[in-house]
Formats: sequence, structure tokens, C-alpha cells
Amino acid sequence: MAACPGGGGTFLSSRVAPATVSRTLPLLYIYASDIFSVMHALTGEEGVMAVRLARAVLENHVGRAQSDLPLLPPVFSEKRGVFVTLSNGGELRGCIGYPYPTHPLKDALCDAAISAATRDTRFPPVRAPELPQLRIEVTVLSVPELVTADPEARPAVVDVGKHGLIIQGHGRSGLLLPQVPVEWGWDSREFLDHTCLKAGLPAGCWKRKDVDLYAFEGQVFIEDKDDK
Repeated sequence: MAACPGGGGTFLSSRVAPATVSRTLPLLYIYASDIFSVMHALTGEEGVMAVRLARAVLENHVGRAQSDLPLLPPVFSEKRGVFVTLSNGGELRGCIGYPYPTHPLKDALCDAAISAATRDTRFPPVRAPELPQLRIEVTVLSVPELVTADPEARPAVVDVGKHGLIIQGHGRSGLLLPQVPVEWGWDSREFLDHTCLKAGLPAGCWKRKDVDLYAFEGQVFIEDKDDK
């Protein structure tokens, strides 16, 4: 069993958006980022490796297999924020991750995969017979940046389909990934409202000056189960 260091990460409440599977790679690769021109963006092949790593870790940790982990390029030693989302039949099965680049990508990805399968308290732990039915989604995050616009102007700054959001205030924090508002058909104000609710704060709290808003972008890699 592969052991991955690190803590439990952060929870995300959402279902998984439907995906059109790539015919050329064993995952769907969604590139949603200008900010990755500053950071090194993962290539499609590196995204393949990220999903395969998450799958191997789950097979070893949950399935008690003895699979070797894939050899990884240098980008996996860089500190990155990352989330792992597990779905079964299009329904959320677990989602946990690291919003900030506090750990090397390999370590954060391993821990997020295990945590999504075994530590998301909304669901019973994933068991070995369920592994073949799971679809794995890996979202690699840019560094969240503080949105400095006046609170009333925040909806105009949020780009739905590009930005993920973090709301922080009154000792609470909530995060939603960029793909969530697209799935649910939210506009930017609804996206802000739901991020407030995710933080346990009232909808509309984003209008307050004592509530901070952070935006980030993400690369999303979705496993194609037919090509595993």
C-alpha cells in the first residue's frame, strides 16, 4: 500500500458535471487558464499521469493491491493546490483537496485521493468492489488571488467557467471549483451566493467589506474509464 503524507484537505460540496470523453487520451483535459502562463501548466500527458497516480493510490489503499506508482516528471515535485473528485454513475462519491500550494503535487494528490475515498464524512468509505465503477477527476489549481474590487463590483469580476472561488470571513471559509457553476447553470451572483453558503455564511455575504473573496483557475483532468 502506498502511503501518502499530508493532512485531510478541504471539502467541496457539488456533484460532478457531465463530461465528453477524449478519444486520444485516457481522460478529458479541460484547460481554463490565463494564470497558468505564470505557473507551469500540466501538459495533457502529465494530466494522464495525475489521474493514473490517483487511480493507483486508490487501488493500493482501498483495494489492497500492490501496484507500482507511475514514474513522475519534475512538475509533480512542485507545490500545487489540487482536488480529487470521485463519482459513481454521475453522482458525487467524495471530493477533498488542498486549495493552496502547501505540499508537492504528488503528495497532495495522493492524500486528496485517499481522503476523497475514505474521509469525506458525507459518504461511507469507498470499498474495494466499488473501485471499478468510480470515475476520478483531478483539478490542479492556480494560486488563489485576493479580489480587490469593491464588494458590489465582485459579480462583474467573476468569470463563470474560468474562476473558482473562496469566501473567507467571520472565521469561516468555503470553496467551489470552476466547474461547479457551469454544471448548475449559475450566473456570477448565484456562484458568489453559493460559495457563501458553502462557507456556512448567509447568501449575499460577498457584499460585505469584512468578507474576503479569492479567485483561482484550474486544469481539470477526468478519467476515461473505457481507456484506463
